Amino acid sequence: MGELFRSEEMTLAQLFLQSEAAYCCVSELGEIGMVQFRDLNPDVNVFQRKFVNEVRRCEEMDRKLRFVEKEIKRANIEIIDTGENPEVPFPRDMIDLEATFEKLENELKEINTNQEALKKNFLELTELKHILHRTQQFFNEMEDPSLLEESSVLMDPNEPSRVAPLRLGFVAGVIGRERIPTFERMLWRVCRGNVFLRQANIEDPLEDPATGDQVHKSVFIIFFQGDQLKNRVKKICEGFRATLYPCPETPQERKEMLAGVNARIDDLQMVLNQTEDHRQRVLQAAAKTVRVWFIKVRKMKAIYHTLNLCNIDVTQKCLIAEVWCPVSDLDSIQFALRRGTEKSGSTVPSILNRMQTKQTPPTYNKTNKFTSGFQNIVDAYGIGNYREINPAPYTIITFPFLFAVMFGDLGHGTLMTCAALYLVLRESRLMAQKNDNEIFSMVFAGRYIILLMGIFSVYTGIIYNDCFSKSLNVFGSGWSVRSMFGEKGGNWTEKTLAGSAALQLDPAVEGVFKGPYPIGIDPIWSISTNKLTFLNSFKMKMSVILGVIHMLFGVTLSLFNHLYFKKPLNIYLGFIPEIVFMASLFGYLVILIFFKWISYDARTSRDAPSLLIAFINMFLFSYNDPTIKPLYRGQMGLQIFLVLIALACVPCMLVLKTLFLRRQYLWRKHLGTQNFGGIRVGNGPTEDEAEIIQHDQLAQQTDEEPEAQEEEEFNFADMAVHQAIHTIEYCLGCISNTASYLRLWALSLAHAQLSEVLWSMVMRIGLSTKGFGGFIVLSLVFFAFAVLTVAILLIMEGLSAFLHALRLHWVEFQNKFYTGQGFKFLPFTFESILDGRSEE
Repeated sequence: MGELFRSEEMTLAQLFLQSEAAYCCVSELGEIGMVQFRDLNPDVNVFQRKFVNEVRRCEEMDRKLRFVEKEIKRANIEIIDTGENPEVPFPRDMIDLEATFEKLENELKEINTNQEALKKNFLELTELKHILHRTQQFFNEMEDPSLLEESSVLMDPNEPSRVAPLRLGFVAGVIGRERIPTFERMLWRVCRGNVFLRQANIEDPLEDPATGDQVHKSVFIIFFQGDQLKNRVKKICEGFRATLYPCPETPQERKEMLAGVNARIDDLQMVLNQTEDHRQRVLQAAAKTVRVWFIKVRKMKAIYHTLNLCNIDVTQKCLIAEVWCPVSDLDSIQFALRRGTEKSGSTVPSILNRMQTKQTPPTYNKTNKFTSGFQNIVDAYGIGNYREINPAPYTIITFPFLFAVMFGDLGHGTLMTCAALYLVLRESRLMAQKNDNEIFSMVFAGRYIILLMGIFSVYTGIIYNDCFSKSLNVFGSGWSVRSMFGEKGGNWTEKTLAGSAALQLDPAVEGVFKGPYPIGIDPIWSISTNKLTFLNSFKMKMSVILGVIHMLFGVTLSLFNHLYFKKPLNIYLGFIPEIVFMASLFGYLVILIFFKWISYDARTSRDAPSLLIAFINMFLFSYNDPTIKPLYRGQMGLQIFLVLIALACVPCMLVLKTLFLRRQYLWRKHLGTQNFGGIRVGNGPTEDEAEIIQHDQLAQQTDEEPEAQEEEEFNFADMAVHQAIHTIEYCLGCISNTASYLRLWALSLAHAQLSEVLWSMVMRIGLSTKGFGGFIVLSLVFFAFAVLTVAILLIMEGLSAFLHALRLHWVEFQNKFYTGQGFKFLPFTFESILDGRSEE
């Protein structure tokens, strides 16, 4: 149970793996994911390591699989993911996999090449078909009598009758539709108006064989006279990437050619269909196994990357690896090595040997799907030092509670709880869908955090008696209006009720105040004019109480760190002055708040002094003002004593700890061991003990302990400056951090007021209308109210409260005991591959 509250105990172990069994052993270790390999060849280039060729072969197979995956996605074929976790192939199976992928890649490339050539041929025939069809229409229009009269300018005037027009040459082709205007202007300018252009659009888009995109083209025919104009026209067509096709001059030849083109198009379409069917069958067969192939290849690649981190002994028969691993999982690691040895068929067992080291181990906190979100919140601030107190278990309760204090609303909390409950109940199905939306993935990962935030918000909403800015009168109000009007000495009359816009209930009158509301705030406050004043006082004092308790708890946790690391100096000159300083000042303030609540009733509350003024005067030692009454007898003496105690704690942290550290250093240096003729004299530590002490200080270095730095000489000035900074930071932080918890009060009031404004400005419009039209208006208004509630109050206000609760934990709570300067345990595991994440 203790491992839940601090990181796992880690050890450095040495693995001796036989060469023939190393691959299978590393594979088994990757499946359990409990060891972090260290690089034993940091000075060796990655291209000079032993298994670099195997890594390259795996990368080549991965490239081929990515090509196959790209083709499958381009064909809009769904890649089947059954969630299967295949075993790692043996090294001898790599040749078969390479052959399979090579064959598949070559087959797809050949199919793509043939298909592209067929599509290109099909495109050319299709364009030629449209050219033959359109040019026939052009020539039919030219044979129209009216057009012949207009073209008489081209005839010889010396021939009086039946003189044939001059023979014109022409070219026909296809060009992109968007280039037609520029193409026409260029022809007119270059040929000086001596050419005649006719064009017509092709209605159906044509497929580009290279890219597969749909393009729109137009057919054109250009008439000209002479070879010079012909050369100019062809150069312009080439510049505009127009495709020219041969077009016969006589109608009969064009008709025969069109029939031949149509026959070839039909044959080519049949071949294209067969080629596409074959390609679809190949891709569908590959889609069933491509995910399994990816997993196998990437597992092999990860294993060979890991083997490159190992050393090879001089006999070339054994690989030596160093790993960090949890002590509690050593048995599982032994079983994994045994399975790997048996699977490889080796007769020599692998050896796991624990090592003694002075290096700081990585930090490893075991989590599950519930605690992982809270652990990520803590790790985002900083990875904890090795075996340091882990704030995550306490954050599970304190984080959603502080969020709910700022977000307290029964209705909004219920909506948040329902949304999170949906994600929790359907988590298996949602995880199987593997949504790539980053925002949804982030919300889904924190589903348990949101669930607890919603549940706690329901609780604080009940305490605040706030549900969509309205109060719930479940138990009946604790105030009696009837007692003020005509019963038991009441002082109100009909005239008073009729002539007053607002009336004040007096709790001192007998029978008016029947008793406190059973739970939460009395609903009568929702209609009172001084509601905001009352809630301001209540929530401000509540924020101070929660903040001081939270910080005192953080300081108390530092005691368990000092006890675990066996540092009594930090307890006597660190923890005790810190807890006394905070408790004597701000703990006393919390006690005053409770004392004032208990001591004063309705009749004496007018005479209650201000806590703020009393707290300020406590620091100023100002007790001579006769207008300020004390809260209790002997207040002045107790407050002076508490302030003096708090001031006495400052030199303990500032001076005494530095002096004791210097004395401890001199004792280790001068009063350690003195050997005379091999005989040890003195009562200091032995050389071995001194070495262990020094190692412990180096391994367990914290911000509060500059004595554990690696300098050989003790620098008193640096130590004093460091301790002064820490003391000033803590003392001033107690004040600023307490004030920082007032954000609980501010955001709670802001949320309540925003909710009330939204109700009064939106929902009241729908409720004020009547009849059938009022029903329609109410429906529309409620829709707008629901959208604004979700967008503003749930999402924006929820995110704001989340960030403020995060800040309170990172700055005000964790800085009391949590250093967060460690490094994370990153085990070698295949889980990232199975989750679809890329390899590190």
